[in-house]
Amino acid sequence: MPEIKIANCKIGQNHPPFIIAEMSGNHNQSLERALEIVEAAAKTGAHGLKLQTYTADTMTLDLKEGEFFIDDPNSLWYGHSLYELYQQAHTPWEWHEPILKRCQELGIIGFSTPFDATAVDFLESLNVPCYKIASFENTDLPLIRKVASTGKPMIISTGMATIAELDETVRTAREAGCQDLILLKCTSTYPATPESSNLLTIPHLRDLFNVQVGLSDHTIGIGVSVASVALGATFIEKHFTLSRSEGGVDSAFSMEPEEMAQLVTETHRAWQALGHISYGPTEVEKASLQFRRSLYVVQDMQPGDTFTPENLRAIRPGLGLSPKYYDLFLGKKVTKSLKSGTPLDWEHLTQ
Repeated sequence: MPEIKIANCKIGQNHPPFIIAEMSGNHNQSLERALEIVEAAAKTGAHGLKLQTYTADTMTLDLKEGEFFIDDPNSLWYGHSLYELYQQAHTPWEWHEPILKRCQELGIIGFSTPFDATAVDFLESLNVPCYKIASFENTDLPLIRKVASTGKPMIISTGMATIAELDETVRTAREAGCQDLILLKCTSTYPATPESSNLLTIPHLRDLFNVQVGLSDHTIGIGVSVASVALGATFIEKHFTLSRSEGGVDSAFSMEPEEMAQLVTETHRAWQALGHISYGPTEVEKASLQFRRSLYVVQDMQPGDTFTPENLRAIRPGLGLSPKYYDLFLGKKVTKSLKSGTPLDWEHLTQ
């Protein structure tokens, strides 16, 4: 797959997974807390921090009934209208510039998810390096065209989308000017479960659309994200908070700083472990070859003595002949005197 460059970071199989800390609404409507989240994310080693750019009015209508009210008792946001939820979760637009500036100061890549055309125009005025499209907007083709027309890299979550819908989305993005595209496998439940993650989709997505593929992970912990690296994920996004106990719209499935740091470390290790197809001893294993089993004389022998199970055994170390020749020597006579502990050699066998 072609590598993608976002700001000063390269994304692809030859580079460690690109880790994104998603702030979402975990700032709890405090700019000070938002800036603390940026600082904490940078300390974890995450490569980027993502915002969401919308207002309640650009997302929905101020209604508290019917489909505009969350009445599912299993939802994290039960009892709220959509409008109330977005009011609580949105990042004020006047905060974007100081947040992105702090990202730049700390060497972490700041960008955002726009939810409508006005958000794209606003983010362009801030010169963000790339754009993320959320799962719920991945079929909003006018928005896809608008973002793609910027010519900047696009990251699109695939949650809920069929192959036909994704094909339409990818074609639209490419036709509108997007050259660098990353698709993220995503399960759009909050939190998600490992059982619903279906990570085997990752290599299928990569091969189907010839793009870099990653994971937008809403599960608890780091196991699913680490596993995704083994299947080719080069980009991983996880929601991030300073402390789940302090609450917030996404806090229940967000990572705390120590967990994010562990994610960065363990996904890097998983990537290092991939290596390449390899058989036979590696350079670091060659010294261990001597600890294989091999054939040794285990009793003193005189010329003409016969090799038997009592005087010939396969033991460690590996300085004698391979154990596969054991049966060939049994019943044959030795050519010279051998002490117990002598590694077997072809010259010990009578012709």
